[in-house]
Amino acid sequence: MKALVLLLVVLFGVWLWRRGRTLQTPPVPPAPQVSAPAQPMVSCTRCGVHLPQSLAVRGRQGDYCCEAHRREAEGG
Repeated sequence: MKALVLLLVVLFGVWLWRRGRTLQTPPVPPAPQVSAPAQPMVSCTRCGVHLPQSLAVRGRQGDYCCEAHRREAEGG
């Protein structure tokens, strides 16, 4: 019975100690949200993957996700 009471006292002490530590730490402000301007999305003519227009590779037959897909589709 004494061991049970001692265990409860120790657990209560640990709980109080941890609670005190979390209450003393200052809250961290959230990081500011930096939103990039919206960009039009295009799809690759070869595989259909969507990507921002600024990252697309322009070709004669449309937009591509990479130079390899442009070469495969347009030959060269």
